[in-house]
Amino acid sequence: MNVRAPSVRIPPGSVTIGLIALNVAIYIGELISGGSLSGLGNPINTVAEKGALYGPLVAQGDWWRLITSAFLHVSLIHIAFNMLFLWWFGRPLEYVVGPARFIGIYIVSALAASAGALITSPNGVTVGASGAVFGILGAGLVLERRSHILVFGGQALAVIVINLVLSFVLAGISIGGHIGGAIGGAAAMLVLTHFGRYKQLLSRDGIVALASLIGLGLLSVIIAYARVRHIG
Repeated sequence: MNVRAPSVRIPPGSVTIGLIALNVAIYIGELISGGSLSGLGNPINTVAEKGALYGPLVAQGDWWRLITSAFLHVSLIHIAFNMLFLWWFGRPLEYVVGPARFIGIYIVSALAASAGALITSPNGVTVGASGAVFGILGAGLVLERRSHILVFGGQALAVIVINLVLSFVLAGISIGGHIGGAIGGAAAMLVLTHFGRYKQLLSRDGIVALASLIGLGLLSVIIAYARVRHIG
């Protein structure tokens, strides 16, 4: 099936660039509020303290941590690698699906990554954009397998497998966050394409797809709260 890239008024890749800029700006805020280039600071910097994913605080009602944690990073190398991967994989996907759908995929992936991280490590402190980046890869995998659009040159599955292996090998990696993000991104792309066909978000069918995206995000929030409701 051949699908043309949607016509957009903003330059291709602008949302990806905006997300990178936002992550960098927040990281600078972390440094200003007490963080360091090699960690969150001791005690933890104010920005991370208010936004990092931590099960007991989510259980107490800090729901915003499910999304804000995706924009926080523990060190310079952490944000550097995540932004590099976001640059590599975000632009091709944004070009194919358009900025609005790309934002939806990113948000759903970030929420699903938080849910996955809480399932595996509810008492751990988790931050980083890597879960959302895995969501981008999951969405690209769906396009490559179901719509035959080679978003990442037909290598989406290989990239996901390699990075999941690294998630198990390297210390300090949120395995649940990466798996959850990949599942969230794949699910988001499935509902946006209605299992193979693009729908304009403001068309009649597109409203259903948009509602499904919102539903996926809410499902991630519900799963997260269900996991942490008995801790605190």
